[in-house]
Amino acid sequence: MNERADDAVLTVPTDANTPAEEAKNPLLVALGERVRNLRARRGLTRKAVAQAANVSERHLANLEYGIGNASILVLQQVSTALQCSLAELVGDVTTLSPEWLLIRELLEHRGEADLRRARIALGELLGTAAGDPARHRRIALIGLRGAGKSTLGQMLADDLEVPFIELSREIEKFAGCSVREIHDLYGTNAYRRYERRALEETVQIYSEVVIATPGGIVSDPATFNQLLAHCTTVWLQAAPEEHMGRVAAQGDTRPMAASKEAMDDLRRILSGRAAFYSKADVSVDTTGHDLPESFELLRTAVRETMSRNG
Repeated sequence: MNERADDAVLTVPTDANTPAEEAKNPLLVALGERVRNLRARRGLTRKAVAQAANVSERHLANLEYGIGNASILVLQQVSTALQCSLAELVGDVTTLSPEWLLIRELLEHRGEADLRRARIALGELLGTAAGDPARHRRIALIGLRGAGKSTLGQMLADDLEVPFIELSREIEKFAGCSVREIHDLYGTNAYRRYERRALEETVQIYSEVVIATPGGIVSDPATFNQLLAHCTTVWLQAAPEEHMGRVAAQGDTRPMAASKEAMDDLRRILSGRAAFYSKADVSVDTTGHDLPESFELLRTAVRETMSRNG
């Protein structure tokens, strides 16, 4: 038996004057119940699961009764023994019903192209996407700070003779304070709520518009889904060095003053968001181009897209 795996499961100490049931952590109790239910669903004995997971039967019993605080490695071993994902064991929302599980099974191991088609088809089925006739006339620019969304967005709006909306300013109107103050006073969750509300109102008011979005709008799947459903999205790309240089050229040295590893941080953010930015309808890479050249690339790409969809 692997002693290290056994030792990773610790029983929760209880106060001498506190009944064991009252000392149980609700999260651990829920986890234990899922383990029992999954074991029952598979028709496996506790002994069989313990052997397959390479933990003692006693430790598995502690886990099932909500008094065993297992390490992530032990939970991975138990999930493997129960022939389920670690997400199902810890209670991921996509494991809460048979329909969720069946849908997830259909999508598992599919490529990005298949998943994109499935997402669009599901949106059409549920009435949350592709039904907006004004979608191709609303242009939303996405990308990291320093991509040129504000400058190029205003130029594009003037060229198309439509309004220009900077979503960050709309967020501040709703909140009655700056974006920085929203984060400092109310937190990220509140900011995301204001962001979604600002986008909803912008979409309701304008059937033709160019929107410059905050760089982190892709971090909230619900808001990003809404953006993809109601706007033609354009990812303004640039090399990390150009992002940083443009921000500094605007007189804002905070990104570099805040951290000696600012460039590494920026690269990590770009890497983490790139898969979401790539969901845009159009990508325009402005690396190595000056402002007039970047605008011409954007203008051409947008007009071609509008022509195809119009």
